[in-house]
Amino acid sequence: MLGGLKRLHPFQTAEAQRLALLFGIVYFAQGMWYLPNQTITIVFKDSGFSAGQVATFFTISTVPWLIKPVYGLLSDFVPLFGRRRKSYFLLTSALAASAGLALGFMTERPYWWLAGLFTVMGLGLAFTDVLTDALMVESGKPLGLTGAFQAVQWACIYGASILVGVMGGRLAEMRSLGSAFVVAGCFPLVSFLMALLFVREAPARTDREALRETFRAIRGAVAEREIWVVAGFILFWTFSPSFGPALVYYQTDRLKFSQQFIGVLGSLGSAAAVGGALVYAPLSRQMPLKWLINGAIGAGVAGTLAYLLYRDPASAIVIDIVFGCIGMITQLAFLDLAAKACPRRVEGTFFALLMSVFNGGAQGSQVAGGYLYDWLGYTPLVLISAAMTLLAFPLVPLVRVERIEAGARSEAADTSSGAVKP
Repeated sequence: MLGGLKRLHPFQTAEAQRLALLFGIVYFAQGMWYLPNQTITIVFKDSGFSAGQVATFFTISTVPWLIKPVYGLLSDFVPLFGRRRKSYFLLTSALAASAGLALGFMTERPYWWLAGLFTVMGLGLAFTDVLTDALMVESGKPLGLTGAFQAVQWACIYGASILVGVMGGRLAEMRSLGSAFVVAGCFPLVSFLMALLFVREAPARTDREALRETFRAIRGAVAEREIWVVAGFILFWTFSPSFGPALVYYQTDRLKFSQQFIGVLGSLGSAAAVGGALVYAPLSRQMPLKWLINGAIGAGVAGTLAYLLYRDPASAIVIDIVFGCIGMITQLAFLDLAAKACPRRVEGTFFALLMSVFNGGAQGSQVAGGYLYDWLGYTPLVLISAAMTLLAFPLVPLVRVERIEAGARSEAADTSSGAVKP
């Protein structure tokens, strides 16, 4: 039995364990960026902003997450101080920490200063996210561990969300925005230290032939059908109108939940998401990705419809826990598809492109959900969201998931045999 459990453990080598530790801690630090969000939301609500207006503010702050291919192109094409990843990592994590701490120590936070510096903080974190994901795809595809590495990353980011829920709820109750930013601003320094100590990278070539090879890889990838079909599929999936700030308004105005309890609900959902990530790590090695994608869509429809029963503290606890687990497994299936679809040599650029699509769709869904809640109310929003999720089923055959997965396995085999040189 112990031998069977050991075989399920995806990280069998010291190198895989080092990478998993690096990715997990950086993602945990990244997850703490969300600490001020609940406080920002309730402060804006107190000031008379609608759910749609609050969602629009957060859209401004997430603009850096929508242009992630730019960071991928920079790190793929233009080495900084002789390194494609590490030097940028140190620079951008320091930028994120500086912006967060500046917001924390400001005595007054006018709207546009708040939006501007919060966006700069997001810029630093989005760039470090691209660099981490580039390392994950570069290292994970040859090892067949893209799904397992992403499970670790998202388990850690949701581990951070447990703290965000508890601390964020308390800080929102106190309307203590400065403290939220000080705590959030310290965590990019953790990423800085991890990059300094754990990122191992050979000096990058800066000659013209290296640039030509990278450009040829990009040109070849742009001409491939799979990358654009996957991008469209991810956009459709994520753009299903979601709850976001609308759920906070529903919890506060209709259900009369306290900010502290809303924070606890967020922590419970995040703890369940960690469990979902731990489930996905071995599943990604045992089950075909197409099965996981179809199962994720079905579970997403059922989980969304469950929010029709979201009416009191007991139902809120049960639904947030169940949906937290289901939602994490669902998300990881789509992210695993994105990683497996990325071409060699330009992993940073194309995974960043697909994650920009993912982030853009998710943020757009929150804006749409916020305004649908303002116009139609809670129940119509849930029904529309479930219907849009259901419509993803007919698109699955167009994606050719089996072909993408087979290509990733072939590349891994070629790399391990030495047929493909890094």
